[in-house]
Amino acid sequence: MAKKKDKTVFYCTDCGGEFPKWMGKCPGCGSWDTLVEEKKHTTYTNQNSSFSKERSKPVQISEIKVCEKNRLKTDIVEFDRVLGGGLVDGSLVLIGGDPGIGKSTLMLQALHKLSSKNIKVLYVSGEESPVQIKLRSERLPEESTDLLVVSEINLEAILNLAETEKPGVLVVDSIQTVFSGEIGSAPGSVSQVREATMRLMVMAKKTGIPTLIVGHVTKDGAIAGPKIMEHMVDTVLYFEGDRNHIFRILRAVKNRFGSTNEIGVFEMRGTGLFEISNPSEIFLSERPVNVPGSIVTACMEGTRPILVEIQGLASSSSLGTPRRTVIGVDHNRVSLLVAVLEKKVGMNLAGLDIFMNVAGGVKINEPAADLGIITAIASSFLNKSIPEGMVIIGEVGLTGEVRAVSHIEKRVQEIEKMGFSKCVIPKVSLKNLTGKYKLEILTIDTLAEALEIIF
Repeated sequence: MAKKKDKTVFYCTDCGGEFPKWMGKCPGCGSWDTLVEEKKHTTYTNQNSSFSKERSKPVQISEIKVCEKNRLKTDIVEFDRVLGGGLVDGSLVLIGGDPGIGKSTLMLQALHKLSSKNIKVLYVSGEESPVQIKLRSERLPEESTDLLVVSEINLEAILNLAETEKPGVLVVDSIQTVFSGEIGSAPGSVSQVREATMRLMVMAKKTGIPTLIVGHVTKDGAIAGPKIMEHMVDTVLYFEGDRNHIFRILRAVKNRFGSTNEIGVFEMRGTGLFEISNPSEIFLSERPVNVPGSIVTACMEGTRPILVEIQGLASSSSLGTPRRTVIGVDHNRVSLLVAVLEKKVGMNLAGLDIFMNVAGGVKINEPAADLGIITAIASSFLNKSIPEGMVIIGEVGLTGEVRAVSHIEKRVQEIEKMGFSKCVIPKVSLKNLTGKYKLEILTIDTLAEALEIIF
């Protein structure tokens, strides 16, 4: 008698969609060549676990007490800021980043801090043995003797450890190595990642244990695995930076318990990650003085103003189509601002290669840097440096007008604190400045007026 063949379906590695046959393009998210064949499965809970035997009871929302003390602070200020003030009971946090960027180091340092406060913590690693974890732990500035570590990749075993040990915080590193014996596919597959995330989420909500899971990223920079994994967790953090540079930036792209605009800045050293309490000073420490194409602007990252250096270079092109190479700012935004500069000011940039870079690896996503981007390009084109000690802020419209920016008070305070003597801001933002400042504040209405004042 022929053996019955297991039923297989095709899952999309991007969105997690399930389809009966292979297709080149996923009907769910539109991605190409992302469907993989796996065995059909229906389980999403462990029937043998005591978690699944418990039944939730509804309560009146008025009876639920919430206080800020419920947040568990790791005492790593930059990490706590990005989380929204600390870990929330029962929260599931996903941390992604390139290999070697420092995800595991950050988790280990956070657990050492928590363990030193007499909080029971459990570090589950699927990629390192306990001896390897100990060797990595010894080079950190602070080491707690009470940190519990285990090397385990079986999901049921991890859930049993959480049930028996009852840790105050649980870390799983990484989610791509975890597998469930009830799923026939290999670790790291769509089915395994989705099942593991779902079961860890159920465990976190039932027990109230804050759980952090580390995830690998794809070559495109997205967290590997289906997008549904990001929907299940409460917070998604990305650890950004170049492995060849010492600075690392922790950024929240989803946070149910805080702002997604906050960033944490770290410096990678041989003894671990160190917090950068004043990023502006670090990012401007190597800035060249009186060099064309270099300007300073003030951008907001959540509630924190940060001064960054924007560098622009306009050079003659030997290509039929000039290049537009941009790092740290939106490529389309730069193209738009170059068009405004050509149309409203009369600079002929059509035949020039234009390169833009934000020093220090920072990414700027707000329009308040528009005037700074234009000034950097114009400075390189004219081969004139901006006056020493000047910071430039402003949003530029398509008609050449300079618009108001948010949080102008905080920006100007940071500019004065860093020792700058001049600040160019939109005239409409002047009414929002209530304090008295020692630095000279120059106000402008149009792009042409701004360039005339600066140069």
